[in-house]
Amino acid sequence: MTNNNIPSKAKIRETYESYTDYFTKIMENIISILHQKIILQSQPTYKNRVKSFSSYYKKVLRLKPEDAAEADGIVCLTDMIGIRMICAFLEDINIALEQIKNIFEVKEVEVKGAEKKFSEFGYESIHVLIKIPDDCKPPLEGPFANLKPLPESAVCEIQIRTILQDAWAEVEHELIYKSEFNPFDIPLRRKLASLNASLTLADITFQEIRDYQTKLQREIEDRRQSFYSMADNLLDEHPESKATENISRVTPFVQGTIDDLLLQAIHEHNLGHLEEAVETYTKILNAVNDDKNIIAVIRKHRGMAYFSMNKFEDALNDFEVSLQYDPKAYRTYYYKGIVYSIQKKYDLAIQNYNRSLEINPYQAHTHFRRAMAYFEMQEYEKSMNDLNSAINLGMKPEDCKVLQEKLVKKFGMSM
Repeated sequence: MTNNNIPSKAKIRETYESYTDYFTKIMENIISILHQKIILQSQPTYKNRVKSFSSYYKKVLRLKPEDAAEADGIVCLTDMIGIRMICAFLEDINIALEQIKNIFEVKEVEVKGAEKKFSEFGYESIHVLIKIPDDCKPPLEGPFANLKPLPESAVCEIQIRTILQDAWAEVEHELIYKSEFNPFDIPLRRKLASLNASLTLADITFQEIRDYQTKLQREIEDRRQSFYSMADNLLDEHPESKATENISRVTPFVQGTIDDLLLQAIHEHNLGHLEEAVETYTKILNAVNDDKNIIAVIRKHRGMAYFSMNKFEDALNDFEVSLQYDPKAYRTYYYKGIVYSIQKKYDLAIQNYNRSLEINPYQAHTHFRRAMAYFEMQEYEKSMNDLNSAINLGMKPEDCKVLQEKLVKKFGMSM
């Protein structure tokens, strides 16, 4: 007995394929929006596809006859238009999901693979169904003039995965869904489960490393800004302000590796616990033997700590040793220049600013500091040139105002 409610495969194919270019255009428009509006620390990459007819037809056959028999239009499935957003790190997935919710009208969010047991294999992925925005639908004219409007229920599926989750899903599809397992495949299933667990652990480890780097970078940037702030105070002859206030910081990692010790030392440094910071920096130096890169970094940071303690000769010694191991470290030359400026050894300060700018000429603050040193040396034309370079490289005019006014007076000019 046949069911006359089910249209023929040929009719379904004809209808579906008439919409293929239309779906492609919708997909391109949505991807364009994602490129413009999804902002992650590491921007995602995208894959996309319009579902093939063979896959589409298999799903249509699983529908109820009354749902499949839409003689007046196309049978809409949730994954006819598929976009895959591939992120670098696990934390990016949730950030991307929240941004998608702010950009589109989300109809459904499903976490695939969350129900799997540890001993089972299966990829993890977040599947988001979004309503197709009206402005992403091409006008039903020209090549699309014969199409009927999509129903309001039409959606696009956006899958969000990490790089490793996507790699696993691709391989899993080839090994599992394109073949038939039987009970004798249990050992192979266990191997796949083990491999999937290894990839999941790798994703977690990558995220932990990124978290560590983010914390360390934040501490280093705070340390640098505190150093500059204290240099400003000392150059302005206000040494009582040392920028060592006790500020709430991220908690350092448990002490163990050299990286952990470095984060701990910088954390103590930022809190103004300078003796403890120097002690930890020294502990690292005693443990690293002849690793030039580590010695250069630790000596530089310990020098900054000595600077904050007004131990300028100790700071200069550490900076000098750091440069012996890393002679291209332009910031370390800059730090030396600041110490010499505070000691009013302006010729030595200028020598170090020169060396820093030879390595990297695009440093607004180094041009500004050299301008201040030139002013003290009564080389006003050089000072003005450096001041102009600093402003051109992005130095805020208000930060340059005092020196600029002094130079104007020397040149007898009006502002």
